This record gives sequence, C-alpha cells and structure tokens, in this order.
Amino acid sequence: MFDKFKQVGELKKMRDEALRIQKQLAAETIEINEGNIRIVVSGDQQIKELEINGESNQGLIKVLNNALKQSQKTAARKVQEMSGGLSGLLGK
Repeated sequence: MFDKFKQVGELKKMRDEALRIQKQLAAETIEINEGNIRIVVSGDQQIKELEINGESNQGLIKVLNNALKQSQKTAARKVQEMSGGLSGLLGK
C-alpha cells in the first residue's frame, strides 16, 4: 500500500518537473530568417511570428499552430499506446 503512495508521489514529482520544463521552453524563442521569410517559434513549438516579404499573416499562424498541436496529440497518443499508459507504474 505504501509502495503505491510512494509511486504516486514520484509521479507528482515527475509531473511538476515536466510542467517546470514546459514553462521554461515556452519562454525560449528561436528566430530564423531565410530569404524573404522570418519565423519566430517558442521552445514549446508554438509559432509566434511569421512574416513573408515583411507581411504577417495571423490566419496562417493560427492554422500552423493548430496543425502542430494535432501532431503533438497524435505523437503523445502513440507513445502512450506503446508504453501502456501509467498502468505499469501503478501496478495495475
């Protein structure tokens, strides 16, 4: 019984650490300039700015961010399927 409480505590620590790292990544930015295209992406893979020929297109940014989000959800689901979720850690 205490072993399960210990595992839950360890999971909470891992979750807290992941959230801390996620916040740090969101604060990072990467800027790329190639030809007539400029893009700024956050460390958590969100497009912040996109300029083509000096013009920004917020609609394109929104669509690209949505595509990235869906891709991340698909990848997370696949990893969860491979690992069996958390059931192995909780002894289920």
